[in-house]
Amino acid sequence: IARIAEEVAKGFDTLSRVGPAVTFFGSARLPADHPSYELMRRVSAEVGRAGYAIITGGGPGLMEAANRGARDAGAPSIGCNIELPHEQQLNPYVDIGLRFHHFFARKLMFVRYAMAFVIGPGGFGTLDELFEALTLIQTGTIKHFPVILLEHAEWAGMLDWLRTQALADHRIAPDDLLTLRATDDPDEVVAYARRHLPGACR
Repeated sequence: IARIAEEVAKGFDTLSRVGPAVTFFGSARLPADHPSYELMRRVSAEVGRAGYAIITGGGPGLMEAANRGARDAGAPSIGCNIELPHEQQLNPYVDIGLRFHHFFARKLMFVRYAMAFVIGPGGFGTLDELFEALTLIQTGTIKHFPVILLEHAEWAGMLDWLRTQALADHRIAPDDLLTLRATDDPDEVVAYARRHLPGACR
């Protein structure tokens, strides 16, 4: 209990001074020469230039790409790292690094200080973060703000299933899908942010 309290308090103390931010999720397993890495880096740089700090899980792969994009843009680059059985180190593009033992304390930081989520291709962890964010938005636990899916083709099957199965069977509402936006264009991500996010965009 003491360790949980310490992690939460440290996270709040550190990130409360950062300002408006966008959280980026994506696979830790994709290398720097993968096309998704370059797209994530470009999108992050554009979001950073628009006036937002960039928050990631602080690890390798697409998390590194997003932190690297923040560095390219001169935006605050934040990594909320997690202790795993196979050690995961902070990537070299993180300016402000936090380390967590508990996933739920780390997730709290992703959500508490974000004004939007950008989701790149990933595995179980990325999907977990995506659907937790959607659930929090759906239930009104957090504000209704954008969830942007990078690489339309990556998510087409999932979005089709949500429409033809979950929505058709009334397990979700039509408004639940309005939260999601899929794109391959970094400029569209920023344009969407300008329309839906307050304040920080220059």
